[in-house]
Amino acid sequence: MTSFTPFRLEHDLLGERPVPAEAYYGIHTLRALENFPISGTPISSHPSLIRALACVKQACALSNHQLGLLDERKTRAIVQACEEIRAGQWHDQFVVDVIQGGAGTSTNMNANEVIANRALEILGLSRGQYGELHPLEHVNMSQSTNDVYPTAVKLALRFEIEHLLEAMGILRTDFEAKAAEFADILKMGRTQLQEAVPMTLGQEFSTYAVMLEEDQQRLREAALLIQEINLGATAIGTGINAPPGYADLARQNLTELTGIPFITASNLVEATQDAGAFVQLSGVLKRIAVKLSKTSNDLRLLSSGPRAGFAEINLPAVQAGSSIMPGKVNPVIPEVVNQIAFEVIGNDVTVSFAAEGGQLQLNAFEPIIAHNLLNSLLYLRQGCLTLAERCVRGITANRERLRDVVEHSIGIVTALNPYIGYENATAVAKEAHETGKSVREIVLARGLLTAERLDEILRPELLTRPRPL
Repeated sequence: MTSFTPFRLEHDLLGERPVPAEAYYGIHTLRALENFPISGTPISSHPSLIRALACVKQACALSNHQLGLLDERKTRAIVQACEEIRAGQWHDQFVVDVIQGGAGTSTNMNANEVIANRALEILGLSRGQYGELHPLEHVNMSQSTNDVYPTAVKLALRFEIEHLLEAMGILRTDFEAKAAEFADILKMGRTQLQEAVPMTLGQEFSTYAVMLEEDQQRLREAALLIQEINLGATAIGTGINAPPGYADLARQNLTELTGIPFITASNLVEATQDAGAFVQLSGVLKRIAVKLSKTSNDLRLLSSGPRAGFAEINLPAVQAGSSIMPGKVNPVIPEVVNQIAFEVIGNDVTVSFAAEGGQLQLNAFEPIIAHNLLNSLLYLRQGCLTLAERCVRGITANRERLRDVVEHSIGIVTALNPYIGYENATAVAKEAHETGKSVREIVLARGLLTAERLDEILRPELLTRPRPL
């Protein structure tokens, strides 16, 4: 009768420890679990990072094999393990906390151990038989955390940037559709919340689409910086313990695996310590957040009411708004986008401090940079999709309300200024404000313009674009 032990013994420089027998991770991961009980959020909460780690490890294994350092049998097993992880398997074994000391070493060790133990199984061996295939000697061959981790982070960010770009495109398309739908609806524009001059509701909504398009371009530019990697730099950028030609070969293999045209940094020592690309990306994400929040503020204000506010547009009702006020419906979708923006802005502050906190040849704080950037990308993506699907597509215009505001607005006198002069226009505006009469009524009563001329000047299609005087 065979006995089963729930643990296997592993050792590191600090000594031996029992590791759960069913675990694919090993002693280094076990110590990280004990050392960093911080957020309760494992790195597997970022699936793109786990897939990216597997891509990097696979590219490195292929490179080592091509350079004659890793035999065919071990290479095939490591590659298969990596491909399984890329396909979504074994993510539950990536258990170290997202917030960790060591510049990402615990994450790299976690990946090395899971890949090694799965590769051992593929070879028909037991987990922990590291004499046959070792997490550090074979899976981590020609590598260091200091080039693997930032490369994997950049790859994960690149994955998530594409998802955000797609979501922004969906939201932009929905705003463009509303701009076309509302193209013929005249309304009053406002500056400092005061009535300014007429515009169309379509013009107002088109600005939201244009802002998204501009930010998509800025995000694509930031993505290009993310594609510069330091794989092959090893510990500090000198390439120690990596063979000649390894860096370029590893980059080529990673590009082939992912379809992303990575480039190797021209100075690997500089690239290993510099977090400038992360700061740049974070700044762009903050820009997107700020502008999405401003758009959400506008939607909330324009829909305020339903009777005592602006009430120019109606947001789709998605849930009851109050536990005490019957019939109340709140703009909850724009509100959640506002809160996403606040989080992203805060994340940018964290990234800035973490990037500044680097010392000499390495930045030890890349784990918190990665966690915050990946969260920001996820939140913004979900915010764009939610705003599009649950809000923008269902917006309707209160045409009668908008027309009434224009007809009774004092601001429309600005359109008459070139024809009746500033002094007359000021007098008309003052009388309209004091008496409640319409601008049209006062202009006709004072004989400043004929009714025919007034109608011509105040044609909606002429009020909302440049025209000859």
